[in-house]
Amino acid sequence: MTDRSGPLSGRIALVTGASGGLGHGIARQLAAAGASVVLHCRQAVGRAEELAGEIGDAIVVSGDLTREEDCRRVVEHAVAWRGRLDVLVNNAGIQPVKGLAELTAADWQELQQANVTSAFLCTQEAAKAMAARGGGSVVHIASVEGTRPSPGHAHYGVSKAALIMHARAAALEYGPLGIRVNTVSPGLVDRPGLTEAWPEGVGRWHASAPLRRLGTPDDIGAACVFLASDAASWITGVDLPVDGGVSARPGW
Repeated sequence: MTDRSGPLSGRIALVTGASGGLGHGIARQLAAAGASVVLHCRQAVGRAEELAGEIGDAIVVSGDLTREEDCRRVVEHAVAWRGRLDVLVNNAGIQPVKGLAELTAADWQELQQANVTSAFLCTQEAAKAMAARGGGSVVHIASVEGTRPSPGHAHYGVSKAALIMHARAAALEYGPLGIRVNTVSPGLVDRPGLTEAWPEGVGRWHASAPLRRLGTPDDIGAACVFLASDAASWITGVDLPVDGGVSARPGW
């Protein structure tokens, strides 16, 4: 499925959390744009290997990104595959639901480690390889909840706000090395069983989104392709909402 004439032809991309639905969509879109893709997963190796077979020009690397040594090893493995790394998409993360009053310090720290520290460490390691070849592109998968709070998601929203700010800070510091760092902030992305499990939430989203639909993993992947491509060569430190227009609605 790799298009050798696509906008990412010849580039090597690492997608963390590629065994999940959103990661699948991102990896597929990068491959369709011509990239060779390194698929990271934590435990679902079989699912990641199925995707690698579908893509063709892909490998799988597993690791627990809450561990510093695994973050560095995963990126090192990606670089060693073809001797370079051009694109990193920090997609791995967790999204538990729990009210502020019930959150423990351990809950808080676990989520920040999984969502923020992992992206910081993977970016730091990837930047070494990218700088050696004159540049590259890093994309964090943030969320509209990084700027719009939601009940039960305080720790998640804080982590996504942190990713948005990390990307801006990293864009400032890594820019002179030719490395661009941006975020994509998805809105509500569809997945199997979502409408049945949360009909009221899906209904509210349809009513709020000017485009009147949920997002798809491919929508998010397409935004990643754009930010990784030469079409975005003068774009860095930017948060790109991909939310069907929900961010455009007034809050009063």
